[in-house]
Amino acid sequence: MVFASDIDDEACSTYRRNFGLAPKGDIMAIPAEEIPDHDILMAGFPCQPFSIIGSKRGTADPRGTLFLEILRIVRVKRPLGIVVENVKQLASAQHGTALQHILDSLRGIGYTVDWRILNALDFGLPQKRERVIIVATLDTFDMFPWPQQKIPMRPLMEILEAQPDPKYFASERIQVKRHTAHKAQGSPYIWHENKAGHISSYPYSCALRAGASYNYLLVDGDRRFTPRELLRLQGFPDSFQITSNDSQARKQAGNAVPVPLVQAAIKGVLDIIKRSEASWQRP
Repeated sequence: MVFASDIDDEACSTYRRNFGLAPKGDIMAIPAEEIPDHDILMAGFPCQPFSIIGSKRGTADPRGTLFLEILRIVRVKRPLGIVVENVKQLASAQHGTALQHILDSLRGIGYTVDWRILNALDFGLPQKRERVIIVATLDTFDMFPWPQQKIPMRPLMEILEAQPDPKYFASERIQVKRHTAHKAQGSPYIWHENKAGHISSYPYSCALRAGASYNYLLVDGDRRFTPRELLRLQGFPDSFQITSNDSQARKQAGNAVPVPLVQAAIKGVLDIIKRSEASWQRP
């Protein structure tokens, strides 16, 4: 790992503590020439312009144009492989033209490109989190090696802490309101209240969100997730250090990418690169 960038100070602090690398600031202010050479570029850009919860303005939202910064770097540094992540709604934003523009832009500078919508539920995590994953390599490929088999979902019981701090329990008023409005089919279940006030429950979590209401997800209708549980839902190991307060940790977990999902995409890129290198070395 040679470079990282983020504008959130708390996220940068957490990153530095866990990976030993201090992220730079606003990527828009960093000349591509100052970024170290690298083989693989992994990037995400703000999802709010494309998400159900956000404005869905797509590239009409200035945050939706940050892909151009990724493209600016790629043109100069020419990494062997690229992995880009965003919300599922990117695939349909602006009637599909936003995604098509991204794909065409990468192809236009010499990359072979593919994309899929992947779900964290299929990678062993008890969280329904669907994401557009775009992969690109300088080496050509006929078919990208996307995972073909689903990994069995890890039971919620293995994610949840046995004795969470009482501070994570919702007020008695909210608990009574939830249990009056809804009856779950089992336990432990995650109760989800959407923007319209409808409550549903499943043996897995709905997608974590960085800026959601404090009680939109409740374990068995009674308590919020702890920061450690949130990270487990995203596939982070327990060795990952939590350096921020609960509010910031919740924001960081909501902004994170499911680890095994993106690992699978990176592995596919590496397989193509290694395959090309092996072919080139043959007499």
